[in-house]
Amino acid sequence: MIHKIYPEIILKKGREEALLRGHPWIFSGAIASVRGNPRTGDIVLAKDSTDHCVALGFFNPSTDISFRALTQKCEENISEYFWQSRLHDAYKLRQKIIGEQTNAYRLINAEGDGFPGLIVDVYNTTLVFSIATAGMEKQKNHILNALVSQLKPTCIYERSDSRSRKIEGLENVSGVVFGEGETGVLEIMENGLKFEVDVVSGQKTGFFLDQRVNRETIGVLSREALVLNCFAYTGAFSVYCAEGGAKKVVSLDISKTACAAARKNLHLNWFAAENYPVVEADVFTYLRNTQENFNLIILDPPAFAKTKRDVTKAARGYKDINLQAIKHLTQGGMLATFSCSNLIEEDLFYKIVLAAARDAKADLQVLSRLEAGPDHPVALGHPEGRYLKGLLLVKRT
Repeated sequence: MIHKIYPEIILKKGREEALLRGHPWIFSGAIASVRGNPRTGDIVLAKDSTDHCVALGFFNPSTDISFRALTQKCEENISEYFWQSRLHDAYKLRQKIIGEQTNAYRLINAEGDGFPGLIVDVYNTTLVFSIATAGMEKQKNHILNALVSQLKPTCIYERSDSRSRKIEGLENVSGVVFGEGETGVLEIMENGLKFEVDVVSGQKTGFFLDQRVNRETIGVLSREALVLNCFAYTGAFSVYCAEGGAKKVVSLDISKTACAAARKNLHLNWFAAENYPVVEADVFTYLRNTQENFNLIILDPPAFAKTKRDVTKAARGYKDINLQAIKHLTQGGMLATFSCSNLIEEDLFYKIVLAAARDAKADLQVLSRLEAGPDHPVALGHPEGRYLKGLLLVKRT
């Protein structure tokens, strides 16, 4: 085999250690020099200060993260076969962990599956993907060929509209790239329950697939409970709680569109509106004003912190919302609280919830820590990939 010769980046002394530990990123300040005039998105060979090869990966000189590792096998040819092989491994893993009553899941979870900047979600026979890096953008045709040949979808829809694309020097792109026409609203099945998914204009790629396991867990705990689902979006947690035997589930969201979708999803699963009301309301205001207490409260807000400048304000927001929720928990009631903000680290989130409990003068037990399901794997050396963190708590007093 003839091995391709790649441009090179030379790292400053000692800066290769992160790569050797399995972290996939090199920041711009760690690069001493560049050889071969690589362009944005090109594949380069990273070498240490003694000229020994460390890894192959994507290069972008215009961003803080200037190198995103693909493999430590420096002799590898990054060809279509490389991507076909990686996709095969990811698909084989999902076939092991996704049950027969589920046809919607994450197929490619960016660095967690060895595809820096690529997300691919499966919605029955439709695939939705998002590209966030210049390197992956240059590999798009290889990725599409691999997806078509291995999964044989009826449609592939692109939702490359994240904030990071601008940082990477890319324009936002959306639309059908394979198959017929606009996809619009699809019906999926998750653990035997039905949901409608708007892959064109819904949040993320249309559905919060990362909460599948947590929805199942919380649904089991909702028997005979009065449940409040805050930031309900399209009502997935509410449907699981109704299926789990909750006496009543109140779903809150400020979006009229989300509330309509939540009602539709409850109806799809034969749950009557009178026992499962969907309320269009601001969650903060609702919790401050309501006189009702609940046996189970779910807090799954959108990301409060999208930049480092947002962290302090976001922490106040998380504390306030958890404080109000704790006040409306019955004795013995449960709180499932989440943060999907990458910049809110797990330890900080724990401290925020602890401070909220202290201010509420409540004694809480931690039943478990919650995270994304196994179809959202995280590379062992890349803790930043573990963006979803949650706590399942019980109020003792």
